[in-house]
Amino acid sequence: MLLANDTYAGTPWCRQRCRDKIGWARPRRAGLTSTDDEFEVIRKALSFNLLSLTNMQLSLSPPLAFATLRYSEVQVVFLMVPGVLFCCFLLLLVYLQWRHPKDKRLPPGSMGWPYIGETLKLYAENPNSFFFNRQKRFGDIFKTHILGCPCVMISSPEAARIVLVTRAHLFKPTYPTSKEKMIGPEALFFHQGAYHSRLKKLVQASFLPSAIRGSVSEIEQIVLRFLPSWKNTTINTLQEMKRYAFDVAMISAFGEKQDLEIEGIKHLYQRLEKGYNSMPLDLPGTPFHKAMKARKQLNETLKKLIQKRRQSRRQGGGLLGVFLGDKDDEKLNNQLSDSQIADNIIGVIFAAHDTTASVLTWILKYLHDNEDLLEAVTREQEGIRSKIVEANRGLTWDDTRRMPLTSRVIQETLRTASILSFTFREAVQDVEFEGYFIPKGWKVLPLFRSIHHCADFFPRPEKFDPSRFEVPPKPNTFMPFGNGLHSCPGSELAKLEMLILLHHLTTTYRWQTVGDDDGIQYGPFPVPKCGLPVRVSRRNKSAIL
Repeated sequence: MLLANDTYAGTPWCRQRCRDKIGWARPRRAGLTSTDDEFEVIRKALSFNLLSLTNMQLSLSPPLAFATLRYSEVQVVFLMVPGVLFCCFLLLLVYLQWRHPKDKRLPPGSMGWPYIGETLKLYAENPNSFFFNRQKRFGDIFKTHILGCPCVMISSPEAARIVLVTRAHLFKPTYPTSKEKMIGPEALFFHQGAYHSRLKKLVQASFLPSAIRGSVSEIEQIVLRFLPSWKNTTINTLQEMKRYAFDVAMISAFGEKQDLEIEGIKHLYQRLEKGYNSMPLDLPGTPFHKAMKARKQLNETLKKLIQKRRQSRRQGGGLLGVFLGDKDDEKLNNQLSDSQIADNIIGVIFAAHDTTASVLTWILKYLHDNEDLLEAVTREQEGIRSKIVEANRGLTWDDTRRMPLTSRVIQETLRTASILSFTFREAVQDVEFEGYFIPKGWKVLPLFRSIHHCADFFPRPEKFDPSRFEVPPKPNTFMPFGNGLHSCPGSELAKLEMLILLHHLTTTYRWQTVGDDDGIQYGPFPVPKCGLPVRVSRRNKSAIL
């Protein structure tokens, strides 16, 4: 140990110990000798051994040396040690996240600050600008560091297809741990392989056109309950669309005939949702803690409902009915536990809720800003409406197949708004990709927004122009619901509920935006500022007749 004692510090023995400890073998510079003053500097800098401090003890010689140690020196050292350890921790993080074989070439790009990376830049500016600026500087494949993770972002359709389809086995879906806890670790979003394939088949069976065509009248009844409450009032479009999408999601999950537990499930889910985008601090009083508490109660309520339906042998409708009752898949269904079913029910509600509501909010914004287009959509819907009134019936599945212009409006909204800006994948092993090296554990993000806003595929991409979808887009250039094995299985249901709402809204009502704020907010999906407040009134039908 180095001596922390003034009596022995200047002795020849001490100077030799200093040389031994620091390996001091540098040549002397002109005018500098190994004087006692020089060793005094070294003694003060190295008077404590770091290992001794870590073990929370001092080895001193002679025994009474501690009495000569100044209190201020002890205080300074103990203040310095946490800083040194923290710096070592940061350096270790940098090493673990950025290490790669020296003979391998990472994609070009900037990793930003250690650990923080470029996260603040991503959230401080329009994502379009963030992605475009880096794509222009580095190309279609570049590296960055966001949300605590080293990432490779890709913005070419061909590269996106490789990650999502042709070599999907090398890139697993990944989400923040807090999101997995909140939705449920057994949800199909978080899995690959046989378990994912089994679940995907069951979920798809619930959302195929043949399965959802019978839901038209149920969804229409929800619309007819909602719209009258908007008349002559100012509404927050996003919040109202969330209410609508949530009710549709509940039907798709549990069927038309609802159990007594459904109201409790609605209440618990709403408590859970409030903490979904909060900081993952599981401390009493925090939104995340309240959300996780609601999640636990929601799981218990769902399990009671599942047990009730199992025991009564009444599977009911919706996705839960598919999980419990398909005789052709009886062997498969028996492999799903109550927890697995509960996690996947919650996952479907999450997936069917925010995204659909955000798209509908943008549709109202675009139709409001393009009056001629709104009137053209209204004429299309009026033609269908007149036949419905004449036949004295409700809207049918076949009616929704005769809405080409309205369908193109939905497609163009999905492209322009790009609610799903990108998706997360994680390299399951070291991967050679497009001439670059992607280390195992790095995130890989196909940038749907960049592809959707590329002028090479969509001329004048900033213009809202549904006519561009009169011709099918080039392969892999339009992916609003993802692509490959993990694409959204509920895309047809989402489009159906949009068509039904727009049919009744455009033929009966008009809306005007409130306020002058025309910006965009991200939370986490891009939506018009403040949720698009609008004033809704009854439509003057003589205006276009």
